[in-house]
Amino acid sequence: MRVTVNRKAHFNAAHRIHNPNWSDEKNTAFYGHCNNPNYHGHNYNLEVSVTGEVDPESGYVIDMKVLANIIKSEVLDRFDHKNLNMDTEEFKTINPTSENMVVVIYNLIRNQLDPVFDLRITLYETDRNYVSYPAY
Repeated sequence: MRVTVNRKAHFNAAHRIHNPNWSDEKNTAFYGHCNNPNYHGHNYNLEVSVTGEVDPESGYVIDMKVLANIIKSEVLDRFDHKNLNMDTEEFKTINPTSENMVVVIYNLIRNQLDPVFDLRITLYETDRNYVSYPAY
């Protein structure tokens, strides 16, 4: 039987949403306060969902300690309390929108998981604004 297990995490990070191919005026008009040249921050909530077969011996899909360690090493240690634009390799050339962030996080975690598992990442920028990858 296939079951989905979920693990939540939290991190804080600053970023500036900015397209270098656009003028400052266009960036400001399109992104508004998210384009602040001095950056702005969010208290991100992350949900990692892993789907797989329940192991008949352990009763687990995946050991949650293992999943927690992957999230810590691949996401929290990398992004927590960082300026995403300036302090991370992943966003030196990628605009750190929530849409781009969720794909980057997915790929970081996916690389550490056994391919037998399905993975879905949901990233909450605010309580009302969140993104998921892959899409349904």
